[in-house]
Amino acid sequence: MQEDTWGTASEALRKKIGQNNYTTWIEPLKLLEISEGRAVLAAPTRFLGDWVQRNFGEQILAELRAAGVEVGRLEYRVAALRRDPQPAAGKTSAASCAPADAAETQRGAAAGWDDDMPGAPLDPRFTFDSFVVGKPNQLAHAAARRVAEGREVTFNPLFLYGGVGLGKTHLMHAIAHELRTRRPEMTVLYLSAEQFMYRFIRALREQQMIDFKQLFRSVDVLMVDDVQFIAGKESTQEEFFHTFNALVDQHKQIVISADRAPGEIKDLEERIRSRLQCGLVVDLHPADYELRLGILQKKAETYRRQYPELQLAQGVLEFLAHRITSNVRVLEGALMRLFAFASLVGREITLGLAQECLTDILRASDRKVTVEEIQRRVAEHYNIRLSDMIGPKRVRAIARPRQVAMYLAKHLTSRSLPDIGRRFGGRDHTTVMHGVRRIEELMAADSQLAEDVELLRRALEG
Repeated sequence: MQEDTWGTASEALRKKIGQNNYTTWIEPLKLLEISEGRAVLAAPTRFLGDWVQRNFGEQILAELRAAGVEVGRLEYRVAALRRDPQPAAGKTSAASCAPADAAETQRGAAAGWDDDMPGAPLDPRFTFDSFVVGKPNQLAHAAARRVAEGREVTFNPLFLYGGVGLGKTHLMHAIAHELRTRRPEMTVLYLSAEQFMYRFIRALREQQMIDFKQLFRSVDVLMVDDVQFIAGKESTQEEFFHTFNALVDQHKQIVISADRAPGEIKDLEERIRSRLQCGLVVDLHPADYELRLGILQKKAETYRRQYPELQLAQGVLEFLAHRITSNVRVLEGALMRLFAFASLVGREITLGLAQECLTDILRASDRKVTVEEIQRRVAEHYNIRLSDMIGPKRVRAIARPRQVAMYLAKHLTSRSLPDIGRRFGGRDHTTVMHGVRRIEELMAADSQLAEDVELLRRALEG
């Protein structure tokens, strides 16, 4: 009776929350008993039970009531995963259906993790197969692939940085997924810098620093996302530094991500900045048109399987790739909204429907960068006066930023060269042309200048 009840409730949940969420969070649960208005569920880890309670607790109660059960609250008991005998051909064992975090918890028990996983759950969508590779992220993808092979690499750490929605977290999740498949004997820990800080503070408060050190220094691969969040946190930085050194000394792999390069993270201790820079530092550049279109085409294939009745007119994806340039998350969100809207109203996905459905996103993407804004940003970046930017001074400390501003004005605005020259103190268009060419030459030879220009471009387009 209980199995039938849970089967009915969980199937209804699957339809509402989607197959990925169901496989990761609901499928590992078992209904143990129903009594006195409470339902007791078995979970493979305390972490998973707590997460389900926070995110799906009310929905589980609602579906149990819909299945005819009088229940007012849920309880969770931690129960070890039972590995079924080797399945017959064509069937899947229960262990192989368990989420990666549950399996990782079993392996981590020997390292003192018990059933309280310190890491973050992995998104099942973020794999190498779903990552679209293009010129802006080619190096980052290749480096992530090398780490995911599970063998010792020549660079440690791998440091990935870039703006919002460029694929840093996707690559980190993909590395963890691949390692857990290729090298299941390895202990792979992925978490955010904020989670590391939280664990550290809790260990201090509960006087469990020995356990904390043993836990984090016994992993084979440590992956820390958004490391910029520990900047300015002196005690957390101290512990992170010692953890980093201990793992490197043991030849264990470290993968770090941030929204900017190590040298640009303010309030980060110099010794940590130095250690982060000693590995491979890779910048994920904003997606160009070709990459944006490739991402849309791959996503559209997925949505077509979900909405087989919908027709997608030619030119829609190209239109979106051209108009939405802010970041990949906005681009993917726009396409998802478009397919969902077309399904609800029962219409073909055309350019007209896209413009109607995505008015707010398209309007936000139409923000025009002005020459004056470029001049102000460049002047602030190089700490010069705005009046010098358009003035007659030709000393290098002013001339170089002026040329950078001219280069950005040419590439980020629709202004003609003569018009740009007029806005730089009435200069001739040949002066602007010379300045643009000079910056292009220097960027090929000077990595610092190339980083400065890219940083300014992202700030202006963001």
